[in-house]
Order: sequence, then structure tokens, then C-alpha cells
Amino acid sequence: MARVDSKVLFITTSPRTPFRMIPEIDLLNTHFAGRKWNAETQTAFMQLLRDENFFNGEGANDPAFSARDRINRAPKALGFVTLSPVIELTDAGKELIQTKRKEEIFLRQLLKFQLPSPYHKPTDKAAIFWVKPYLEVFRLIRHFGTLKFDELMIFGLQLIDYRLFDNIVGKIEQFRVEKVQNNTNYKVFRGEYLKRELSQIYLNEIQAGNTKTRESKNKSIENFLQTKASNMRDYADALFRYLRATGLINISHIGKSISIASDKIQEVDYFLKYTDREPCYIDDEKLYMEYLANPIVPQLFTDNKDLLLNKIQNDFPHIKVDKIFSLSGLKDILFDEIAKRKDNIISEQVSAIKDYRLYDDINATFNQITDKSLYDAPLMLEWNTWRAVTMLDGGQVTANLKYDDFGNPMSTAQGNMADIVCDFGDFGLTVEVTMQTGQRQYEMEGEPVARHLAKLKKETGKPSYCLFIAPEINEACIAHFYALHKMNISYYGGFSTIIPLPLNIFQKMVEDSYKAAYIPQPQQVRHFFERSNEIAATSVNEKEWYKEITVQALSWLS
Repeated sequence: MARVDSKVLFITTSPRTPFRMIPEIDLLNTHFAGRKWNAETQTAFMQLLRDENFFNGEGANDPAFSARDRINRAPKALGFVTLSPVIELTDAGKELIQTKRKEEIFLRQLLKFQLPSPYHKPTDKAAIFWVKPYLEVFRLIRHFGTLKFDELMIFGLQLIDYRLFDNIVGKIEQFRVEKVQNNTNYKVFRGEYLKRELSQIYLNEIQAGNTKTRESKNKSIENFLQTKASNMRDYADALFRYLRATGLINISHIGKSISIASDKIQEVDYFLKYTDREPCYIDDEKLYMEYLANPIVPQLFTDNKDLLLNKIQNDFPHIKVDKIFSLSGLKDILFDEIAKRKDNIISEQVSAIKDYRLYDDINATFNQITDKSLYDAPLMLEWNTWRAVTMLDGGQVTANLKYDDFGNPMSTAQGNMADIVCDFGDFGLTVEVTMQTGQRQYEMEGEPVARHLAKLKKETGKPSYCLFIAPEINEACIAHFYALHKMNISYYGGFSTIIPLPLNIFQKMVEDSYKAAYIPQPQQVRHFFERSNEIAATSVNEKEWYKEITVQALSWLS
């Protein structure tokens, strides 16, 4: 049981990307089902997890703590696993792993998450909770049509009791009025508004002088409020990400806002109407667990056979269906037709990309990423790099992304391969991207990048290379990738040709491809990587190699 001492909505933030938990709970079940969840199994789990291709991270300093952070949070809180008396997947957890309709399972579990619950007991310092957070945030988005990230963070997280809904609506409406009337810089206006709201939320703590935080010995009110604002930002970000996993919402990365997808409004209206807003089984863990683990509650729009039939007939009139089909069969038909439509949309995008029709948009998106003006920069960097690589070469380029029903990037997928994989026929290429900077770039990306490249070599049996892209390249990454050029490591499939490039240089490579009087050929791509091997073989150190290979990148078509 977790003790919650928050004054705003408590939202699970780990894992950051919901789909990441799928292979992790599968791994947990495969190796540890029926065993006790203790320091021994937690450490062993992290040791196995670090060796998996879908894991990006360390978990080295305190493996048991890292394991609890990954499993005791979202997987347990959303009812996918039970950890007492022994480790076990629930029926909802099994369904999440097995079904192809994973968004449906995420939706059901999010709608049941509640505060308080037998899993989350508020302390005396906490707010008095009486709410199903995700259900009420869906209601808030539906009410306004579009909700800005700032509005969700500053006001939505104050929806600690569903009976405060109208009050929160009024606060957001007032904020919008004052924003229009504001004559100062929006960032200043927002900062002052947030500080004022936080000062009211934490008025008792401030008046009592209880302003010390766990992260710092600084007891100043300014530091206290900054820490609370940072926590709220994390909670709001997690709300965006977990709601997106349901496949029901759209994210505007430029406007940093969230809305219900137009073709999903019927489905959202259905569960907003029929899902009970009252928390249940507050003091009965057994009944709560049975309710939470049940993969067929609450009832959704697609559980109503007549409504489902109508939706299929309206959205896909070329499909002939009637009531003799089972509910499961109808769901599969709808899923498959949506998947076909999505594949067609992505294929059309690829055609437009290869014809350079989207060059200006691709370049503009890179600039927005550099300017930090997009909501989910890591996702957008991966998606836009996929578009750029697709444009500049003639290979088969696959992004390890999860797309929504209309081909828009929804999240990075659960893992097990590089961010982008390219098949050029007689050789392969992985492309890895990150927004991480400093030492953390090396700690999070260094080893997995080499491991993903090794995986591609093993699977294809072809010579393969890797391009590593980030806004800035950390010196530790440069040294690491230079060393791998020279080290014959069997675990990584021999020598590893990995070239790290800052985003602006990669953009120049894309620009050169666009301006060329001919279509660049795959052999020019391969020549660039082989040239890196030649330079590494004769360089005195990693700095010399990196300087020379970046010069080569600037004239890679010459």
C-alpha cells in the first residue's frame, strides 16, 4: 500500500511510456510468477531486465528500488499485477499481453483507477480525495473540447473530488478570460498565476513554516513552490501520456493541448455517461482487486453490439456485417479495418516524403524541436528523423513507433529494436535518437545503441551500421562509439560502426539530399560509414576522429 501525501491529483508516472510496461510485466511473469516479491526477486528481475533489448536505463545503483519503481507503480496501481502473497499477472494483465486491442485494456484500467483506494491511502497531510482521476480528466477535456497542458497542470490537478468539477471548470474559464486580457508576456502571466494557485493549495504548509522538501535543505517558500510546480508538471505530463495510450485523444504538439479524437467522441460520451464516478471498495482490498483486475469492466461503447455494428457500417460501409457475428469477432473486424486504413495513410505519407513534398515541413519540425517549442520533443524527434531518413535514401525504413488510427505518432513503442531500422538490401542501418544531454546521454543510450545494432547484425546476417543523433553529442558518447570502431566484441557482433552526429549536421545532410540534382543512392550512405571506419583506424584519438567524420558528413554526397 502506498501512502499519498499530495494536495493535488496523484498520478502514476512510471513507466513514463505506458506501453513499456507490457514486455516488462511479461518478463516478470515468465521468470518470477509464484515467487515472493522481495529484495532478492526484485534484484534478479532488474538483472534480467537490463539484458533485454526493450530496456533503456540503468537500474544499477539500487536494483531492488528500481524494480519496485517499475512494477509497484503503474503495473500494480492499474491492476495488471498482484505482488502479494506472490507475484502473479491478473486477468487484466494477461489480456494486456495477449490482446491486439491493447488501447481498450488501458482505457478500462485507467477508468477504474481511483483515489482513495486500498492501494493508495492518503495521509493526514494529503487532500481529501474522492475521485477517479482519468475519468474526470476525460470529462474535463470533453467539456472544453481542447485543454491546454498549462490548464491541466494548474487547474485539472486540483480536481481531487469529482464534486468539484464545476468549480474547476469555472477556474479554467476565468484563466482564459484573464489570459486574453493580459498585456504582459504569457510566460510571466502563467508563472504568476501558477504561484498564486500553489500558494492557496499549500496555504497551511506555508503558514506553518513546513516548506522543507525532500530534495533540498532550502526551506524558502520560493524553493518549496518551485518543487511543487515541478511535481505538478510531472503529473500533468503523465496524464497526457497515459490518456494517449487509450487511442482516444489527439495531442497538438505545437499548441501543447489535448482533445478527443473526432471519431472517438461517441465512445468517450458513452463511458462518461455510464461509468460510475464514485470510488468503490475503499477499505476492502480483496473486492477492490477483483474489480480492478476484471478486464471486461467498465462497459465500453464497443461492448454494445448494436452500437458496434452501427459504427462499423458507418465508418466502413464496404464491410458486410450483421448480428450473427460475435461481439469479439466484430471488435476484430473494426480493429483490422482501422489498421488497414492507418497503413494506407502511412503509405501515402511515405510517398509524399520520398517525393520531397514534405521537406519544408520536416525541416520546420526539426527547428521546432531545437527551439523546444513542441510538447513531446523526444517522440517528435524520433518521428521526424524517420521522415528525414525515409526522404534521403532508397531503403526500407521502419520507425519503432506506435501510431494512432490516422497515422500520427502516438508514442515510442515498447522496445526490442532500434528507434529506426533501415534495410538497404545488401546492408542495414539503425538510427537512434535522443534528447538526452550531458553524462545522462551516455548512461542511457551508450550501451543500448550498440546492443540494438548487434541485434540487427544477428537477425539479418548483413553488414550493418548505426547513426546516432541528438541536439548535442556528449563527449563520453563520442569516446564510447570511437572505441567500438576499434574493438572486436563478440557480444556486439564484432566491430561496431556507430557515428554520433548533432542534429544540425544531420539537417545539413538532409538539405544536401534535397538540393542534389539526382536521387542519392544507398551506396553513398554505406560509403559514409565505411569512411568512418577508415578515419577511426588512423586517428590519434576520438576527438580527431569525431572532427573529421563531422566534416565528412557536411559533404557526404561529394
